[in-house]
Amino acid sequence: MANHASALKRVRQNRKRRLRNKSYKSTISTTVKKAFISLDEKNTEGAQKYFKEAVARLDSAVNKGILHRNAASRKVSRLTRKFNSQAS
Repeated sequence: MANHASALKRVRQNRKRRLRNKSYKSTISTTVKKAFISLDEKNTEGAQKYFKEAVARLDSAVNKGILHRNAASRKVSRLTRKFNSQAS
């Protein structure tokens, strides 16, 4: 366990950031999952809504430093490919 005041503060900060990041990642995965489910069910309105929301959340996570830009880009690419294949 940390002994210095600065190390204790760092532990508190890390805990707070970990919980915030975990919450945000959970929201992202739920949105992406809903988009894929809507695509599988051929629900075009729902798929389009969740697709836009998922891309926005992924981009936001990159800007906040929660996800690596390549990881977010990969997820957007997979979602876009599936979305475009269903649309055509």
